[in-house]
Amino acid sequence: MVITDHAAELPMALTTAAAITAGASATAAYLDAKYHISKDIAALQDQRQARKNVQRRTAQKKVALWYPFEEQAKLHQEQQCLWYRSNPNEQATTYTWTQTYDQCCRWGQFLLEQGVQPGELVGTYLQNSPEFVFNLVGSWSIGCAPAMINYNLAGDGLVHCLKVAGSKVLLVDDDTGCRERIEGVRSRIEDELGMRIVIVDSETRRAISARPPARPQDSLREIVAPASPMFIFYTSGTTGFPKACPLPVAAGYSFDNPRLRTTGLKPGDVWYDCMPLYHGTGGTVAVGCMVSGVTLAVGRRFSVRNFWPDVHDSGANAFVYVGETARYLLAAPPSKLDKGHKLKAMYGNGMRPEIWLAFQERFEIPCVNEFFNSTEGMLSLLNVCRGPFHVAHVGHHGAIRRRMFNNILVPVEIDHEKGDIWRDPKTGFARRASYDVGGEILIKCQSDKDFVGYWNNPEATAKRFEHDVFAKGDLYYRTGDALRRDADGRWFFLDRLGDTFRWKSENVSTAEVAEVLGRFPGIVEANVYGVEVPGHDGRAGCAAIFIPHEQRASFDWAGLLAHARKGLPRYAVPVFLRIVEKQTAMHNNKQNKVPLRKEGIEYEKIRHGEGGPGDTLRWLRPGSDAYEPFNEEDWQALVAGKARL
Repeated sequence: MVITDHAAELPMALTTAAAITAGASATAAYLDAKYHISKDIAALQDQRQARKNVQRRTAQKKVALWYPFEEQAKLHQEQQCLWYRSNPNEQATTYTWTQTYDQCCRWGQFLLEQGVQPGELVGTYLQNSPEFVFNLVGSWSIGCAPAMINYNLAGDGLVHCLKVAGSKVLLVDDDTGCRERIEGVRSRIEDELGMRIVIVDSETRRAISARPPARPQDSLREIVAPASPMFIFYTSGTTGFPKACPLPVAAGYSFDNPRLRTTGLKPGDVWYDCMPLYHGTGGTVAVGCMVSGVTLAVGRRFSVRNFWPDVHDSGANAFVYVGETARYLLAAPPSKLDKGHKLKAMYGNGMRPEIWLAFQERFEIPCVNEFFNSTEGMLSLLNVCRGPFHVAHVGHHGAIRRRMFNNILVPVEIDHEKGDIWRDPKTGFARRASYDVGGEILIKCQSDKDFVGYWNNPEATAKRFEHDVFAKGDLYYRTGDALRRDADGRWFFLDRLGDTFRWKSENVSTAEVAEVLGRFPGIVEANVYGVEVPGHDGRAGCAAIFIPHEQRASFDWAGLLAHARKGLPRYAVPVFLRIVEKQTAMHNNKQNKVPLRKEGIEYEKIRHGEGGPGDTLRWLRPGSDAYEPFNEEDWQALVAGKARL
């Protein structure tokens, strides 16, 4: 059982409450506004309809997502299905639904010729392109799914991901960097893994396009079940090798009408997606377009320079964002392209509270669909923000869903020193936290089958479960995320377990500190983490901040400290600042704390590290009212115990 924002039955005890939404009286309107009843009912009805659809198609042996795609292709035929451009200086490539359908049939036949069989995975090392989409849907046409590998991976990490997938064939992008990374481990891929490499170059593309568009037969897809993967994708791998996560086919039946309802889109509208398609957010939006009749506009990769020209030229009505995307766009100089677009909504995750309103106002975005999810997909929340009430949170439940999930989504207290759930030393049981304070969210499970698990990794799967939490024999899934929910049902992200740290015997939320620092003029990005300091317990706060080079000479370091002290508890005010030469996002625009945390405040480690060898440090010297330069002598004073924080 996957717990999602729409994933439970409407209890009979509450159906009578739904009747108040049918009336036009002032009382009914007031109660609906207060308890968000109609909103809850719509979400639950979406999920109920999706389940019925899955059940019906399963009985027909037609649950593969190929069939809803095929229905859309027949319905829309000569309307635009795909739009693609690698940069604004090129003319866009477009495909109608019929052309896209034909290409997907060709790719399905091509994969069969490569020896791929129904039920297998197709190794996919492709950048954003029409071919990525043709391979995705083409694999569905023969009862398969792509294993979507991060094309930035190389060496051992790349080989590990391919080994987990167990594919016979690896499709490789013609990009020079992609080919070089593959060549670096070619012998291991071919000899150790027995995988055949196919470069998707111009010759391969021409050969596939020249084939007759023969539709793969239905019998190839009969193997597909609701739990079969529509694709597998991978965790970021910041603390080890990436883990593979299958996304079940059944989930795809929630990507059509529910998303159209919350974004305000309709078939024929355009959704711009320049996030990596191998990543969960970018990939699921592509799937949603293919099964709902929405045109997918694909950008090669995210670029501040290309973003708004692509949005305007594609006629986009919505776009996808992840992590720091909105911050990067907001930091760019104002442009005439900021407005005058056709956007109805933006959809994604990682919108920072401190820039939320400024972004919506500057770029005139009517609706923000901010969702909260993990790669594993067990907990999914959605916040449809069309007004100030919903600014800066990651999900919302009305009265009905709050009652339904009261003993399913459970916050627990955390022992931050151990980085684990706090357990009573006498009973061994955990302690439930109040929703308004929050804690790590646990999800109650009936069995370990409720979590689909990591692909070919039962050990990692088992670690996601916690036993005997509140009573002997109970079972919960650990999200690893701390959230709180207020009295109005709004969910707020607090921190990732492992990011929160202890300083001066207090817990410091990195998300809270980053939000406050991010409001100070001149700070484009703040990435907060705890660092070890010789002779001190816990970890001191450190913020890696990016300040545009032209503003650094006049930057107000005393003003920043005063701002932090005003907006944060004293123990949460960062002791150290790392002024970074480049922003700290990973390939998916999410911040990466791992190398920064490893290097800490030691210049020797920073100079030879991966976090940014040209970065400089400042610190809050005891008794100072401004952040001052931190040098090797200061470090040695800490080591010798001559300086106390």
